Amino acid sequence: MAGLNREPKGKRGDGGLGTAVDFLLSNAKLVLGVGGAAVLGIATLAVKRMYDRTLSAPTSPTKMEAGGQRSWEEPSWMGSSPRVLNPDMKASVSRSLQTLPTSAHCFEPDAMRRAVGRSGLGAGGGADLLRARMRLSLQERLWAFYRERVNIPGEEQAAARRAALDICAELRVFLHAKLPDMPLREMYLSGSLYDDLQVVTADHAQLMVPMVLEKNLWSMVPGEDTIMNVPGFWLVRRENLEYFPRGSSYWDRCLVGGYLSPKAVLEVFDRLVAGSINWPAIGSVLDYVIRPVVPSETLTLEVQYETDRRLYVDFLPLLAMEDGGALIAKPHRPAAERHQNLWRQSFRAAETARLRALDREDGGCRCACLKLAKAVCKLNAALQRLNASQLTNALLLLSDTEGDWTQEALADRFLQLLRALVRHLEAGRLPCALNPKVNLLCELLEPEVDELGYTLYCALSDPEGLLRTALDQPPHP
Repeated sequence: MAGLNREPKGKRGDGGLGTAVDFLLSNAKLVLGVGGAAVLGIATLAVKRMYDRTLSAPTSPTKMEAGGQRSWEEPSWMGSSPRVLNPDMKASVSRSLQTLPTSAHCFEPDAMRRAVGRSGLGAGGGADLLRARMRLSLQERLWAFYRERVNIPGEEQAAARRAALDICAELRVFLHAKLPDMPLREMYLSGSLYDDLQVVTADHAQLMVPMVLEKNLWSMVPGEDTIMNVPGFWLVRRENLEYFPRGSSYWDRCLVGGYLSPKAVLEVFDRLVAGSINWPAIGSVLDYVIRPVVPSETLTLEVQYETDRRLYVDFLPLLAMEDGGALIAKPHRPAAERHQNLWRQSFRAAETARLRALDREDGGCRCACLKLAKAVCKLNAALQRLNASQLTNALLLLSDTEGDWTQEALADRFLQLLRALVRHLEAGRLPCALNPKVNLLCELLEPEVDELGYTLYCALSDPEGLLRTALDQPPHP
């Protein structure tokens, strides 16, 4: 406590208030948490600056500045709440972002020790806890978190892939036997489990079901060219009905208002996959427990392939595009009913290929950074609305402006990614790196944007708090 009794230089007669304020702010996070510390810090700094300006007031009313105004009167500093994205606070958030740390060096032990050394912390539990937290740099903590929680053991990934392959084989046999005239190409498995980008636990796979459409009977219309104006979604229109009447195509049974409806397609497969297949019998043969997930945005099967391991397999009807892209039957959120005829364009394969190509060129850490961000979002309830596509595109956009992606720069790039996400959320727009017309935040509700922005904003001042929260979660949610 000796530091509290030493009068700081340049603050005559303040009774140690400046040092006491520093002490209060240094320990606020330990007692109140990040959110409470942010609010307390803003209020306390306002009082402190007013007090400092008062101490610097001239002793004589004649000692005025050349402009005729006393600089110590009516301080102009105004604080802002850290709760971002409220319309009245966007300007404050933008100013605050300029002062937040962007380098991992700010969180390394030496830098933190210098920052808190002025607070005069004495011997006590708070000081010991702070020293313990400073023991490892953010870089070291990120790599430790990556090894302990992000990376999935190869054995677990292999077991999940075997289970997904078994389900795929059963569905293939059933569909070919039950509906031999259904025009389908060969089904295949996809998703992050097969790109080595899945995190925490191997619990999700996608079963892609390519549908065959007759070229002269169907055409694809971009969403931005329709009255709905939704980039990233497409309509599939039935053509030439005067020459090829309804019924000429197998998929005419899924027409709604002259367009192929992904909702109707999913209902057809749902009746087959969830209603016709005897999953308990198949599960007993495979030694799995298999059941459809209800309710679900898409057709999803839950597969318990070991006592403590579950795999969720999404059954996704797919339309191949001429340029090599794909449209999938995944509904628009939250306007699923209003946009029930819209097919979602999937950029996942191209995004993943671009990310890996960039890392191969410079031996970079982009994939590791992405996996860290995905794990943090998966294990923090407040961030679970951020999906893999949004994180991947934010990282690809960051790669366009940042050149250093060495392994040693992981912590700096991770902080930059958090900062970029806050800015995108504040603006309400995250453009797709492969098609800038697509806004990847368009399906988030305003309260969800507020919560995501607020959580990430707080994380910028305490990034290790995200890791601590994630480490508190069970390994198999």
